[in-house]
Amino acid sequence: MKKFLSLLVLLTVFTSCEDDVKFNTPAVQGLKDNELWKANKFTAIIGTDNSLTVTASNGIETVVLKTASFSAGTYILGADEVNKASYTLAADGIEENYQTGSNLGSGQIVISDKLTETDINKGFITGTFSFNGVNDAGDIVYFQEGYFYKVKVINGGEQ
Repeated sequence: MKKFLSLLVLLTVFTSCEDDVKFNTPAVQGLKDNELWKANKFTAIIGTDNSLTVTASNGIETVVLKTASFSAGTYILGADEVNKASYTLAADGIEENYQTGSNLGSGQIVISDKLTETDINKGFITGTFSFNGVNDAGDIVYFQEGYFYKVKVINGGEQ
């Protein structure tokens, strides 16, 4: 009887599980101040100067990542105005802006060199990001473990 009851409980546990797997392709997300931040709209634009601008938004929050080139590699943030990251929160008539720039904030954007993840000819780009953006009051927003995955690339003018 014990074996039958154990088997019944085990069978119930396995049958109550369901496969609820969702794939986020493409996606932009990360940890903002240790909380999951996820975008539902995003684009990647290659400028006429070959720069890259990835813009991601969830409606009230926007992250913009800019690099000097769309080529694979690591782009350091906080050193200049060319490679930058910004975060904007706009809600209820209030807008807060955080950014990196010349001697402001820190971080990096890494564009993947794997052809299965980044293929400009096929129109998608993948990479990671992390940054500490600063606002005018000196407050800091922290983004860690950021990831943009197979974001559609648009060739266009400067942003």
